[in-house]
Amino acid sequence: MIDRMQIQIIKEIEQSVAIKKDVLADQKIVKKIQLLAETCLASLRAGGKVIFAGNGGSFADAQHLSAEFISRFMFDRAPLASITLGTNNSAFSAIGNDYGYEQVFARELVGIAKKGDVFIPISTSGNSLNILAAVRAAIERDISTVALTGKAGGNLKELCECICIPSDNTARVQECHILIGHILCGLIESEYFKNK
Repeated sequence: MIDRMQIQIIKEIEQSVAIKKDVLADQKIVKKIQLLAETCLASLRAGGKVIFAGNGGSFADAQHLSAEFISRFMFDRAPLASITLGTNNSAFSAIGNDYGYEQVFARELVGIAKKGDVFIPISTSGNSLNILAAVRAAIERDISTVALTGKAGGNLKELCECICIPSDNTARVQECHILIGHILCGLIESEYFKNK
């Protein structure tokens, strides 16, 4: 006999599978993932880097994905240049104190990013003020920017290319962001090192 907790577990898994099926069926999303992988690959081959940013769970996801680039994903290989904005706690707290929380990612991006890098901000709502400020800073510097966000895309959709997960459920959106991030890591890693 299935109890109440098991019913909830099954429901959560079914919801996660359903959203992933929606992503799979959307050829625009599939193509955007491919284009982002190709953009990152071109950047890395030219000496650029992949820069991530996010808040809360998306901050953890950003660090997770950047670590896959720097360390390894599917096989042992040289590191791929990547960083997550906000991981230098001293800089993060200094910028927040001196310029306000809205500037914690933008100011760091201005200091470390260069033309030819790729910026991947992650925001389920698409409305985080510090993410929006960082995207504006990236655009001003001609840094290729593609955001991972939720169904509506929020204000991010007005600023840059977005891969919008077709859901308003934060947990389901974040699960898909990690899926997309892992797909990117796998594609980039296999292509970058295929002849090495």
